[in-house]
Amino acid sequence: MSGKAAKIIVTEKQHAILEQIVNARTAPQHLIQRAKILLLAFGGILNMQIPEQVGLKRQQIGLWRRRWADSWPALISIECHENHATLKRSIEQTLSDAPRSGSPGTFSGEQVTQILAVACESPKLSGRPRMSMHCPQRAG
Repeated sequence: MSGKAAKIIVTEKQHAILEQIVNARTAPQHLIQRAKILLLAFGGILNMQIPEQVGLKRQQIGLWRRRWADSWPALISIECHENHATLKRSIEQTLSDAPRSGSPGTFSGEQVTQILAVACESPKLSGRPRMSMHCPQRAG
């Protein structure tokens, strides 16, 4: 996976949000690491030097640089047309893990809706037996 590192371009607003993420006490560690990668790369630090500062492998550094470079046109559009909160959410989404495939759901959306409907209605309406939870009487 060697090759030319993706060029990192960061606007002033994006830079401020990345700094805010890095300095946030409650931000998830993975977001902090990835924001640091971008700030270091934007500052001219090479991919070979960044791993020791963020605790990730060089390939991971390249991945996040590419992800940022690929997302940058959309981020610019958001920055020009949306508010600060939307831009921040978009940057956080860019720095988040991509959805992973998993096993298919056990129930369809329609089945889940039916289960919830039955669970929320009174047993008298459906003619289902009512479950009563009685505690046994103590002797003596």
